Amino acid sequence: MLDTFVTGKTMPAVNDRDLALDFAKGVLIILVIVGHLIQYIIYGGDGFWDSASFKWIYMFHMPLFMAISGYLSSRALLGKSFTQALRDRAMQLLAPMLFWCSLLQAAKLAMFPRPPDAPDTVLLVLNDFSGTYWFIWAAFASFLFVKLVWAFNPSSPWPLFVSVLLVAFAPVTISVFPLIKYTYPFFCLGFSFAQSRERWTSIVRSHRPLLMMSTSIAAALCFMAWRKDTYIYNNLALIHDLQSAKNVLLMFIGSAAASGMMIAILLRTSRIGSSNRVVRFIATEVGQSTLVLYLVQSTVFRLMDSLPYGELSDLTTRLAAAGSLGTAIIVVALMIRWTVRDIPYLSQLMLGMPPLSRPLSAQPTHK
Repeated sequence: MLDTFVTGKTMPAVNDRDLALDFAKGVLIILVIVGHLIQYIIYGGDGFWDSASFKWIYMFHMPLFMAISGYLSSRALLGKSFTQALRDRAMQLLAPMLFWCSLLQAAKLAMFPRPPDAPDTVLLVLNDFSGTYWFIWAAFASFLFVKLVWAFNPSSPWPLFVSVLLVAFAPVTISVFPLIKYTYPFFCLGFSFAQSRERWTSIVRSHRPLLMMSTSIAAALCFMAWRKDTYIYNNLALIHDLQSAKNVLLMFIGSAAASGMMIAILLRTSRIGSSNRVVRFIATEVGQSTLVLYLVQSTVFRLMDSLPYGELSDLTTRLAAAGSLGTAIIVVALMIRWTVRDIPYLSQLMLGMPPLSRPLSAQPTHK
């Protein structure tokens, strides 16, 4: 458990889940939605690159999400055969992605009909399929890479470290590969932490004040130095001169420092607010619905790329519109989860999870 990052007990586990991590995931997926709202609604143009809120969110939200994914994937990576692990992960991630991508294409076709033989139709569909849900591809690719490395040499951490260097600095910029290069090191970091959890948590517990102070200072300095070219979307993790090397290095260091600081804050918040209704709701509902929330919000914002909506006049109106849209996305995604989570096939197809088993107390008895 990551609860040893904080003193005392964290939120109690339910059904073998670490609710402290669910709370962290819930906050992170909310920040994903907020980041897109800043981009699409608050600014609309390119001004979001200079937004302090956008900058801070994007420094850590996806790297930390990937680190938690690597940590939670440890059991599947170590306890299952290669074929079973890949099959289960594909059903969890790729199957629902195919469903929501099909829904996106159906909506775009209904609103913006195009001739099926148009020369760029196939390219547009492929772009939607890869770019809209890039984090799904990154999570699946990271899982695959680690499983391959661990299958060949499970006794030494060095092959995993070498794979991080090879992936992170590979001179490949096609499709979503730059985003995989950016997030793969954090997946490996989370996975490695799970392998030596007791040793690392002992180190963190013994040096918590120093670590928190150093990561906070590093995160603040990187925040001040962070510029438009520091984002992975612009530098593509490609090094071709001294300046690009500085941008890529700043990106990785800044994201690592901000992620370390934020996971400590989020876990401590989950402990302090364990009896708070809002904290528990984020942990038990939002944090356990992150996949469907990510898929729904990705579909909505990709669809907004094609909608001819005009700019909203004043900041108050833009904030109100952003709040309404963000709330609607969360409510719709949670309603979908609540509706289909007990329905066979639909639960797997739309949510990436098998139907929830009913508790023994709720099962009928036979006299």
